[in-house]
Amino acid sequence: MITLRKNNKRHLLQHGSQETRRTFNPQEPRRAGPDGFGILITFDDIRLPPNGVSKIRALGGFEIITYIYKGALAQEDSAGSSGVVFAGEFQRLVIGSGIRHKERNALRSDFTHLFRISLHPTEVGLDSAHEQKHFTFGQRHNLLCAIASTDGRQKSLRILQDAIFYSSILDPGRHLAYELSLGRSAWLHVINGEATMQDIILTEGDGVGVTIEPVVSLTATENTELLLIDLGPGLRYGPERKA
Repeated sequence: MITLRKNNKRHLLQHGSQETRRTFNPQEPRRAGPDGFGILITFDDIRLPPNGVSKIRALGGFEIITYIYKGALAQEDSAGSSGVVFAGEFQRLVIGSGIRHKERNALRSDFTHLFRISLHPTEVGLDSAHEQKHFTFGQRHNLLCAIASTDGRQKSLRILQDAIFYSSILDPGRHLAYELSLGRSAWLHVINGEATMQDIILTEGDGVGVTIEPVVSLTATENTELLLIDLGPGLRYGPERKA
């Protein structure tokens, strides 16, 4: 079964020049589409203006995966930690209880474009945690590169939840087939480009949930970058399209 969430069905939040497009909208599920997909709570596509300041809201104790697609993101918290996440880097972050976290675009003359996924916590009251890694074009070119997993495979970020995050950058005509183990599902998001899955044309910003299928299969029709998340059992599905 395929659950399709098209780009134009995402919920748009506009704060001045900052733009956030939300694949899931847990705060207002009845008004703006599905409120998650299994352990996925949010999947946000964020464009932060030069020197723009942002805050992570209501995510204390959750595991957060951030991908800096373009630009650089400066972070600091009330516990005294600070740092910068650069383009091509992925970060796993947990904000501990009572910790205030702030972010800003580290660029003075250009937007920073990032993607942020938050996961249901495995337990209440997770301690603060931070890890980030850079994955090169070569590691992701025409391959599924593991960037986060429970076992830290392929030197990926180590997460607590039952999920494996993959990143891939595909050439036109490249076919990708990923087998799903029994009882597992997947969420796929197109960062840019275009690909076909069965009879569906996927373009920038589109997301697809795959359940009760043995394989996730698609073909890039132009240069395409995507994120694929392999998820354990116990999922909920969005209403956009079921095939």
